Amino acid sequence: MRAGGGGPGLLAQLRDPPGGRDARIMLLALAVDRTGSGLWAASSVLYLTFVTHLSAQQIGILLGTAGIAGIAGSPLAGRLAGRLPVRTLLIGCHLLRLVTLALILACTSFGALLPVVAVTYLGDRAAKTLEMLFATRAAGERRVAYQALSRSAANAGYGVGAGLAALGLAVGTTDAYRALILGNALSFVVAAGLVWRTAEPAPAPVPRAPAGGGPAKGPGPWRDRGYLRFVLLDIPMNLDDSVLGVGLPLWLVSRTSAPHALVPAFLVLNTVLVVVLQLSVSKRAEGPRRATRALLLYGGLMLGCCAFMALATRGGAWAAAVVLLAAALLVTLAELMRSVSSWELAVLLAPEDARAAYLGVAGMSQSIQKSAGPPLLTGVVMAAGPVGWLALGAAVAGLAVVQNRTCARRLGIGPSRTKVTASNVG
Repeated sequence: MRAGGGGPGLLAQLRDPPGGRDARIMLLALAVDRTGSGLWAASSVLYLTFVTHLSAQQIGILLGTAGIAGIAGSPLAGRLAGRLPVRTLLIGCHLLRLVTLALILACTSFGALLPVVAVTYLGDRAAKTLEMLFATRAAGERRVAYQALSRSAANAGYGVGAGLAALGLAVGTTDAYRALILGNALSFVVAAGLVWRTAEPAPAPVPRAPAGGGPAKGPGPWRDRGYLRFVLLDIPMNLDDSVLGVGLPLWLVSRTSAPHALVPAFLVLNTVLVVVLQLSVSKRAEGPRRATRALLLYGGLMLGCCAFMALATRGGAWAAAVVLLAAALLVTLAELMRSVSSWELAVLLAPEDARAAYLGVAGMSQSIQKSAGPPLLTGVVMAAGPVGWLALGAAVAGLAVVQNRTCARRLGIGPSRTKVTASNVG
């Protein structure tokens, strides 16, 4: 269906997406890339444990450092995209990760792996930002519909990769682990080849003067306090990722009586719902008014999810299982709202003449959350017990209200109805 109502289904829109042929090829490249990511996510820890023989502490340091390095990937990609073709840079990111994965297969010591894995994560984050920039330019005003399609394609690819990884992990030999890493490397080769077949999307025309609401010209993202405030508040608006991947499984096994076999069901539920519902949910975040309202929905859904997490400690195994599945459902719906509203607001709040640099800075919020979110959940929220989850839900809901009001004010759709530009917001 269309983002704005009834119409062609998912497969029909994937065949004819906003942006035409180049967008269709890019969606295929994205699905291939995420298939490789699924292979890596499912096998990397076991590869580092059983093939390179790193300790759990070393793996934690390695992946934590890599996550921090990934934070720099978004602003670096945004800055370079203001000077160089996005298509060329994206091909470069795919080839960079191809080289680093080959080095990972050759490295056996912690000291050698640390910089290689860090560069891999930097390239991964940069590639995601460049994909967003490509879509923003190629899909134009229909970027929200394209974002919904990209989310569906990415999740489908990720699911395929995780499924293929399960086959390799079932074999469990050193050669099987290496084959999974090679499969990820192969995905970068195919993705680079597909991107090569596209044409460079034309950047949006730079307006000569502000014409209506929203920013038209700014001082640069690092000096634009209003935009930096948006990026800062967007960090907790990405916590659904850590709640799903870290909070739900750890809370289930450590504080509830629900069966451990339920853990894979969380990811299956998430993957299926994102693929099926992303297009229909995207209509709630298209345009400034819907995008800002989606923030409130996000806060409410996260509050409900956290409340269910707190309740899961009560009752028997089946009651806990039902409550945790409800929490997984709500956090998935929150993810669906956030994935399109966050991107739409990042675009709308950025001046058109510097959009690449601004979106590069906006991309940092996801990377920072991936580094800070898991320690927050395990060291603070879960340590406080059910009260910790209630406090987290209330905090995210409150910050969503603040983000809603600041974005509405900057876009000129707040109660005052005053139109504001990026150059005078701070």
